[in-house]
Amino acid sequence: MIKKYLLLFFFLILVMIPTTLNAQHSIAREWNEQLLEAIRKDFARPTVHARNLFHSSVLMYDAWAIFNNTAQPIFLGTTFGDYYTEYAPLAIPIDKNEASKEIMSYAVFRLLMHRFANSPNAMETLASLETFFASLGYDKNNTSLDYSDGSYAALGNYMASKMISFGFQDGANEENAYENQFYEPVNNPLALELYENNDAIDPNRWQPLAFDVFIDQSGNPFPLNTPDFLSPEWGEVTPFALQSADLEILNNDFDSFVYNNPGAPAYIQESNENGIEDPYKWHFSLVISWSAQLDPTDDEIINISPNTIGNVAMSDFPSTFDEYKNFYNFENGGDIGVGHQKNPITDEAYEDNFVKRADYARVLAEFWADGPDSETPPGHWFTILNYVSDHPLSKKTFGNSSRALQALEWDVKSYLTLSGAMHDVAINIWGVKGYYDYIRPVSAIRYMASKGQSSDMMLPNYDPHGLPLIEDLIAVITEGDALAGSNNQHLGKIKVKSWKGPDFINDPEMDIAGVDWILGTRWWPYQRPSFVTPPFAGYLSGHSAFSRAASEVLTLITNDAFFPGGIGVFDVAQNDFLVFEQGPTESFSLQWATYRDASDQTSLSRIWGGIHPPIDDIRGRIIGDKIGKEAFNFASTFFSTSLNVQNETNSLDIKITPNPIVEKLFITTTISNLSRIDIYNVLGVKVFSEEINTNNAINISNLKTGVYFVKINSSNEKLYFIKKIIKSN
Repeated sequence: MIKKYLLLFFFLILVMIPTTLNAQHSIAREWNEQLLEAIRKDFARPTVHARNLFHSSVLMYDAWAIFNNTAQPIFLGTTFGDYYTEYAPLAIPIDKNEASKEIMSYAVFRLLMHRFANSPNAMETLASLETFFASLGYDKNNTSLDYSDGSYAALGNYMASKMISFGFQDGANEENAYENQFYEPVNNPLALELYENNDAIDPNRWQPLAFDVFIDQSGNPFPLNTPDFLSPEWGEVTPFALQSADLEILNNDFDSFVYNNPGAPAYIQESNENGIEDPYKWHFSLVISWSAQLDPTDDEIINISPNTIGNVAMSDFPSTFDEYKNFYNFENGGDIGVGHQKNPITDEAYEDNFVKRADYARVLAEFWADGPDSETPPGHWFTILNYVSDHPLSKKTFGNSSRALQALEWDVKSYLTLSGAMHDVAINIWGVKGYYDYIRPVSAIRYMASKGQSSDMMLPNYDPHGLPLIEDLIAVITEGDALAGSNNQHLGKIKVKSWKGPDFINDPEMDIAGVDWILGTRWWPYQRPSFVTPPFAGYLSGHSAFSRAASEVLTLITNDAFFPGGIGVFDVAQNDFLVFEQGPTESFSLQWATYRDASDQTSLSRIWGGIHPPIDDIRGRIIGDKIGKEAFNFASTFFSTSLNVQNETNSLDIKITPNPIVEKLFITTTISNLSRIDIYNVLGVKVFSEEINTNNAINISNLKTGVYFVKINSSNEKLYFIKKIIKSN
């Protein structure tokens, strides 16, 4: 683990090239770093931490937005989900940044102290948070919630208290430590190290794994040796930008809230001697094939430069079985990406980057698993965002605007947008996972190997649910085979060529498992033996969706598909990166031209790591793409009140009272030719329209609580006025 911390240090300090910018980090950035460090010391719970990142980002954004006349808060003084947070606006301070800093610090400090109170490393995490908070000059003993005297500390405490209360009713079941309320697995646990037949399960459903000791990807011992399915009911959590029109409530033993339903995965078929033509068997056999590429003694060399890999268009994504077979390279790994002809920033070709395929695949499996230091996939993309923010070639103009932003404004807007996308991905994908409850490769491969082979009735151990026989990859053990056993006890069973697994590693600092023929019932993913596979269903891939959504957010907020300078880089040191076996055999650099290239590499890494078959991947990417765009568009509605209209008059000419409004709003004006009032929600959708009456009184009691925009029109349809209002109960 020490070398992981060193690599993270170099990733943040050397690769990101922050130069003197570290001294200019905003308070939002500093609190984000505190949260990421707390996540690294907590259980690896991507859903929970996507929510923590989102809720903290909302508090940080609102602490800035309340003093900005072109922005609107999301949580404070408005309704989020079904939860309304009252707010009496404070006077605009002389020093807005200092006021926001104090409000933000108290709010995020209180929230994180609450959220990580029961972390496995709570003592260390809470002490670190307190130390940082004190270093800012703030008093942890100031717990007042009464900000009526203008206390910024009290307002921060109040905001945190309301977010904590919101979190107790948002569907996450936080008050019961996020425990499952309805989900029950249909399959009995697989005791991995006993190597028993796994043929008595439903091969289409998720199977829990049993361990002597389970240690998650953050390195924390887990209190149970058979971890529960993480967050199968997470679809009920209050989202950021997910659309109710995309929601279905489906039932698979319990009600599942499923957004953007991708349809069913590939279920196992009765093969009739054509096993490899069964999509289920093809998908999981590809995982076996890519596992056979993880031997560093294999001298296969590949070019991993952006001139060769990446640049996959959405239109290239497969939908039919034949298209899947063309998209993924079954025998050699990778996909159909052809790379980029040149770096658009330098206008020069990307240099070749040759490396052993086994080193590349092994490093990918670990690098993208939970980030360089286990901040979970949502947190990993925050480290990438921070890398982009620190890069000297970055332009902090946000979207297609040409206005350069100060660090604080850039950070709070970027964090809100990215965290909203990560939070929505967790809700969407884990709702899908909970409903479809789909099997992981370790269970599927051991199941099919236990059944036999599905290619030839004339050969031993035929079963329609068996593995397909593939030359030099999957075969029947015959007499004289080294795997037949001393008493031929394994004769006729199925063997596969794959990474041999943790049984062949005594010292991770020195040993490698390598690749060879092994019993199919002893197949392992390329993961540590105390973790093996995340404790939740495979379909859809969270990594694919998180990464694609994040890549879309980064593309949109930077208004550029490419990393700063046209290339992103992560340096890997020889024999100083892999955790559960020695490697890589030589130093090299991971490189990406675009954010989407990095995202696509994430998806492939999960196949090489034995965590997902292709069927889990593509539909996750598609949903992530949609969510990333929706999160950016929705977040942008809070950053400006312009509504893209012209000819606004001075707000002194027209007044709307009261604000907040309960039932009626009143228009006071010296203008005689006003004709119509239109009211829009924060998505820009018109929700109310009425002719202005002689009393200038408008009844809006039927509108839900929340933030709206009023547009006043004259009789000649010339817009006179726009104003933000709050509808209260």
